[in-house]
Amino acid sequence: MSCFPCLSPRRRETSSRIEDSASAQSGSRFLGDSSESGKKASLPGGETSKCARSFTFRDLAVATQNFREVNLIGEGGFGRVYRGRIDSGQVVAIKQLNRDGLQGNKEFLVEVLMLIVLRHPNLVSLIGYCADGDERLLVYEYMPKGSLEDHLFDPPPSKPPLEWNTRIKIAVGVARGLTYLHDVANPPVIYRDMKAANVLLDDDFNPKLSDFGLAKLGPVGDNTHVSTRSRPFLGDRRKFHQLADPFLQGRYPPRPFHQLVVIASMCLQEQPHVRPIIADVVVALNHVASQPYTLAPDSKIMSSPPPPSPSGRVTGTPSRGRNGKTLARI
Repeated sequence: MSCFPCLSPRRRETSSRIEDSASAQSGSRFLGDSSESGKKASLPGGETSKCARSFTFRDLAVATQNFREVNLIGEGGFGRVYRGRIDSGQVVAIKQLNRDGLQGNKEFLVEVLMLIVLRHPNLVSLIGYCADGDERLLVYEYMPKGSLEDHLFDPPPSKPPLEWNTRIKIAVGVARGLTYLHDVANPPVIYRDMKAANVLLDDDFNPKLSDFGLAKLGPVGDNTHVSTRSRPFLGDRRKFHQLADPFLQGRYPPRPFHQLVVIASMCLQEQPHVRPIIADVVVALNHVASQPYTLAPDSKIMSSPPPPSPSGRVTGTPSRGRNGKTLARI
């Protein structure tokens, strides 16, 4: 692991658990009902956001042509996502939450509050929301390339899979977004829902983190640690080569690939104090990105690679924030 000195373990600070800082009751007072279209959301302390607009349900029904199936671009346990065009002419993504879905009123409030305050190129922008009666909808900027999950696990047969350099670009962008949440946001934010489905891509494959319903505020004052569940998974160390996505068909640089394995293995350590802080992960990923893979002119990427190995999966997230303080075990 010595090829990345920046990933060396740092001293672990005193740990304590902090509770969720947003309650459904205070959030309801913050949002209120969307009885009038075009209202701006009020931030705590009286400051007004210029970015979060309050929509009526009728506004969004018009924007999506009454939620027609042709405008449906995504669906999950939380509800449905539609492509729409609001009265300003802007194309947006509108997430309509299921009343009995996985994302309840509390998660809705947390996401609105978080995205009103947090602004970064690698975080999805919240255009507005709807809290009209019992309807709960979120309006985001539209991301033309969909989610990273669509490209990694269910690529269209007619399109080649993501090539190596694009994947590294996405990884760097995601890490920068997490760095902003851990080291710049005050108080720091624990994302807690890092998965490919929550990474959205624009036309140039720039990634943006979405879905902040499970996010928590991080340590403040003397508190230095937030502990949730931790289930790192790392397979047989002798089979690192099997971690490469079969869709790449071997078209990746061996040395940077091994460097990525080092980064992943450090992020998956059982002991939180051994894991690198996310800012150091960004440095390491930038080093990997500085070694791009050049595809031979006569090479072709097939759209139907062999099935992936069941053992070729690595998941996990760095766990510490500013000044080496432990933020979360996720």
